[in-house]
Amino acid sequence: MARNLTQLELLIELEPIAEANVNRHLSMAKDWHPHDYVPWDEGRNFAAMDGIDWDPAQSKLNEVAKAAMITNLLTEDNLPSYHREIAENFSQDGAWGTWVGRWTAEENRHGIVIRDYLVVTRGVDPVALEQARMIHMTNGYQPAALIKQHAGTERVPTAAGFMYSVAYVTFQELATRVSHRNTGKVCNDPIADRMLQRIAADENLHMIFYRNMCGAALDLSPDQAIGAIYDIIRTFQMPGAGMPNFRRHGVLMAKHGIYDLRQHLEEVILPVLKKWNIFERTDFGPRGDQSRNELGEFIEKLRKDVVRFEEQRDRSLAREAARGKEPVTIG
Repeated sequence: MARNLTQLELLIELEPIAEANVNRHLSMAKDWHPHDYVPWDEGRNFAAMDGIDWDPAQSKLNEVAKAAMITNLLTEDNLPSYHREIAENFSQDGAWGTWVGRWTAEENRHGIVIRDYLVVTRGVDPVALEQARMIHMTNGYQPAALIKQHAGTERVPTAAGFMYSVAYVTFQELATRVSHRNTGKVCNDPIADRMLQRIAADENLHMIFYRNMCGAALDLSPDQAIGAIYDIIRTFQMPGAGMPNFRRHGVLMAKHGIYDLRQHLEEVILPVLKKWNIFERTDFGPRGDQSRNELGEFIEKLRKDVVRFEEQRDRSLAREAARGKEPVTIG
């Protein structure tokens, strides 16, 4: 008979697995220092311009790189909200508390190094960046509200709880890794590329921890877990949703291959589902089978959406080329 566990029961039963995965993470994580990834000498080149916050001519980044860097940084800036969400749903005791603290400390480095890089190199307007940070952090991050807003059904009562949190961060950490990695490629700066590859490596290790914990939850309570996984996938939004200019920046990033619908499906969703053996499992009850079937139908819809998106994108890029705009590519 399928088990329906409370959050406390889940945390207690999964804690030994959490401890093993914390130890695994600590054995693989590499210490690094943000200041080693910032070209401080470039800051001296602008010393004579004291009193001028920023001039667009100072930036070496193209518009796509600017949009991606700002989006990635503001996403990292919302760490206090993410910390609160994880701490509330994972607890702050034992192995869970150790993970929450370690993950938060590692994530904090990402915002530090990206901001230092952008300010020192005058990559973007620092005043506008600070204004956007204030707005985004004041709004915070409310996953329960996002899921209710986009689910379109009473079947999703809340995003709170361990199952929803661990499912969401599994996909989010992998999506963020893809975004950081591809942003580095469009910056046309080996220093930025090296910095963002370092951040992406962190995000990959974080994803593995969450993926392993969600996989363990699937083994422990399959119907509960697959329900949460399906709800998260069908309502998924990057944690930057709601930041200033998020839609415009997101369109630029999707159009130029930094993070688009095909990458979301083929580099994020499908590899994780394959790792969990979702469509071959035999341990779901009737409710779990229903969620899995609905998930399969949703993925087929995404496949069709990918084709439509790429057709529209190709037409848009062709129009830009006809107007003489220089295309931005990654590779």
